Amino acid sequence: MTAFVAVVCGLFGLAIGSFLNVVIWRVPRGESVVSPPSHCPGCDNPIGPRDNVPVVSWLLLRGRCRHCGTRISVRYPLVELLTAALFAAFGGWFGFSAELPAYLYLAAVGVALAMIDLDVQRLPDVLTLPSYPVGIVLLGAASLAHHSGWSMARGLLGMVVLFAFYFTVAMIAPRGMGFGDVKLSGVVGLYLAWLGWSQLAVGAFAAFVVGALVGMGLVLFAGGGRKTRVPFGPFMLVGALIGIFVGGPVASAYTSLTAI
Repeated sequence: MTAFVAVVCGLFGLAIGSFLNVVIWRVPRGESVVSPPSHCPGCDNPIGPRDNVPVVSWLLLRGRCRHCGTRISVRYPLVELLTAALFAAFGGWFGFSAELPAYLYLAAVGVALAMIDLDVQRLPDVLTLPSYPVGIVLLGAASLAHHSGWSMARGLLGMVVLFAFYFTVAMIAPRGMGFGDVKLSGVVGLYLAWLGWSQLAVGAFAAFVVGALVGMGLVLFAGGGRKTRVPFGPFMLVGALIGIFVGGPVASAYTSLTAI
């Protein structure tokens, strides 16, 4: 049953990933994500249904527009595959559960935010702020289904705690932490703490570890320097994934080591 849920979620993720490509391109430009329909930026011809099948159409067209031959970035199918992989992973992890829709939403909005942050070093409020009520409603419904009010209370408390932490960091070091990151932190805290304090602690810490490792890699291998600006939003979201999937075991292992 779990494998079936993972496969269904993965296929659903391919379709969502196709839509996310539109979101990633249009939201930073202040354009509608529903109108006009998808079209080639080179010749402005609308993209027909047969050319809009996730991944498959890109492969059949060899990465070029059917009408004018304009190259279509490989990132389009990669976003679709990434979204499908995350959806499948969450489907396999949570199974057919009340909390699955909440974490599928997190995967979708997380992919969009990460890609936009990499592109323009900004986390748009139009995606971040609605994630608060959406997350609260979806996780609240899951808490009701599980008859566990404490999980929701813990999630809300984690939301406040992580938001306060990021806000403090932004006040102390404004050049290293943007307010887009602060706004996103509450969403991450909500989703991690709903699962448990271990997930919150590991996920929050992992974001800074991953960010530090990538920063060192840029300095050592890509000619980066102290003034190289690297968006932190993707690291927060990667940290959230680490917290969700391995937060419990990592926290238990750490506790065991410190108890010796």
